[in-house]
Amino acid sequence: MWFHISRAQALIIFSLFTWTKACMHERRMHSSLTGKRDTTPLQPLNPEETILVDSISNTSISEWSYYYTHGAHLAGKNQSMAEWTAERWGENGWNSSIVSYYVYLNYPVNKSLSLTYSNGSVYRPLLEEAVLSQDETTGYPDAIPTFHGYSASGSVDAEFVYVGRGQQVDFDRLVQLGVPLEGKIAIAQYGGPFRGLKVKNAQEKGMIGVIIFTDTAEDGDITEANGYAAYPDGPARNPSSVQRGSVEFLSTYPGDPTTPGYPSKEDSPRVENPEVLPHIPSIPISYANAIPILAALDGYGTAGNEVNRTGWVGKLNVSYSTGPAPGTTINLSNFMEDTYAPIWDAIGVINGTVGDETIVIGNHRDAWIVGGAADPNSGSAILVELSKAFGKLLSQGWKPKRNIILASWDGEEYGLLGSTEWVEEYIPWLTDTAVSYINVDVGTSGPWPYIEATPELHSIATDIMKKVLWKDARNMYDVWLEYTQGSIGVLGSGSDYTSFVHRGIGSIDISSGPGATDPIYHYHSNFDSYHWMSTFGDPGFNIHKFTAQYVSLLVYNLTSQDAIPFDLPNYGIQMESYYNDLLSLVNSTTPILDTSALQNAIQDFKTAAAEVEAQKEQAISTNDPELLTLVNHKFRDFQRGFVSQGGLPNREFYRHLIFAPGLDTGYAPTTFPGITEALIAGNISLADEFVQKTAKAILVARDTIKT
Repeated sequence: MWFHISRAQALIIFSLFTWTKACMHERRMHSSLTGKRDTTPLQPLNPEETILVDSISNTSISEWSYYYTHGAHLAGKNQSMAEWTAERWGENGWNSSIVSYYVYLNYPVNKSLSLTYSNGSVYRPLLEEAVLSQDETTGYPDAIPTFHGYSASGSVDAEFVYVGRGQQVDFDRLVQLGVPLEGKIAIAQYGGPFRGLKVKNAQEKGMIGVIIFTDTAEDGDITEANGYAAYPDGPARNPSSVQRGSVEFLSTYPGDPTTPGYPSKEDSPRVENPEVLPHIPSIPISYANAIPILAALDGYGTAGNEVNRTGWVGKLNVSYSTGPAPGTTINLSNFMEDTYAPIWDAIGVINGTVGDETIVIGNHRDAWIVGGAADPNSGSAILVELSKAFGKLLSQGWKPKRNIILASWDGEEYGLLGSTEWVEEYIPWLTDTAVSYINVDVGTSGPWPYIEATPELHSIATDIMKKVLWKDARNMYDVWLEYTQGSIGVLGSGSDYTSFVHRGIGSIDISSGPGATDPIYHYHSNFDSYHWMSTFGDPGFNIHKFTAQYVSLLVYNLTSQDAIPFDLPNYGIQMESYYNDLLSLVNSTTPILDTSALQNAIQDFKTAAAEVEAQKEQAISTNDPELLTLVNHKFRDFQRGFVSQGGLPNREFYRHLIFAPGLDTGYAPTTFPGITEALIAGNISLADEFVQKTAKAILVARDTIKT
């Protein structure tokens, strides 16, 4: 499930599932819950690590951030920024170039929204965000309107229904309550599933348009209602803040919707009417605009507190009734310009001494707005600084053992376009050489670090934390431990690691976000600006600096250690944990599914993982180059075994059988997804089929590492 939780509940539930970047505004855990302030000793650095750490400056990161956040850079409209990025990397000793793809995009032309009451009076909300004198980029002449990428064009007029967070279970509840849906317009709250799935679910119920609003329930206590001033005067959400974003049906497949499974070039064959694009129009609005619309439903249909759905009732001064209100209608008009256009990935390369082992580090560059100081350009600035730090090492004669690829992706916001098309083009080479992918998307939107990663990377990821000084004289590990209670998230989707994971390449996503008492992060809003970042999000750009140091040290250790620093026994431990979680679902079904093949395969993998771990220690202690190569190639290749060529049911792009984004979440992960989702759907025969497929995949991975 994917639902809103209170800050006091967040740390408890964090161990069960995790959030990704599009729901960071919900991820405001109460950092003081534990009462602990651990002080693990800061671990020493070797001379090369010292050079890396000392080469990273918050002053220059601020300069890179200023550049990225002071020009519009929608997907397909940021070639000069791609070239600037490649030039900076080139100046730092990287072999840099631009790779282009030709993709389907759409851009906003015009939109309107009006609410007509049964008495004939009309409310016409202002659909744009406020221009703030304190925040210069909010008033730029090339400011980008509020819109949904990949929304359908159209004009509709009808009564409307509040649908909660727009999950399938929300719509099921409305049907159960007898609320009419067909031919109506939906108004949905952000949070829960990916916004595109809200539109998909409404469309499948015969609804003709969707409005999505941000609720202050996402902000915990940091609200104007609790006495906090709104941005720019204080840390609370600006009432005009709007979350833009894509409405592609991400849980089916990402990438260019018209070229599923193959790279998008100018002469590529195209799919007409892609299944992942909506057929009904949608727009995003602010909570200030939403209040009169929701209030018009008060007293009609079922009251919000009687709907009995988690997250249904927010914190606005309305009843959150379902409606519809007879005779009260919405006219929604939204028109888009459809086009095929180039996007640009900047790629930097440092060749290693071992040509068949590669580490890829990536961050996307495109944003829905002129700013994007957190998403994505905290990561963009960090990667420029990382390139500078490694350039310093290169200038002193250092050379990595493994190839390093640095990538600045375009088109991530529309649906992971730049990374997906690149992986689809280079998958033969990646299959042969890729060891890991490191993703830095929202590198900084607040001071609290967290990571999501495939299990073999857990140990090295937390070990490196102990080498980075963070804040309050504590290292990154202690701050992370306080924030997360030691939980590392499972990767679902929502950022550029997706295509790597589902082609069998282990990945990690690295971010820092706001805690319970930190300023609200205005996700996908004009207020995600350099002014907000330098005033509220990360004054002094120190969290940027610490994150850059961490990522640089992680890359250094993955590319420089003789033995790839993976922890394969942990993969077995985590799969066993996923299996135990699965059993609670299995035991609730009739007939009870036989999962013994899966359990046995996990145990076999654990045995082989222990053997290869011993083999790694032997290779290190004896400095045997042939044995090191053998072990490293096992580490590089084992995760390919978890990939099913047929993919998951009705969404063959998603091939990793251990974890995938949920079918009705788009972001949040589901473990053993083929089995889990078949059980949820009540399809026992399909669940049994995926027990066998998943067990076989685990045994293929076992055979890869077996001594």
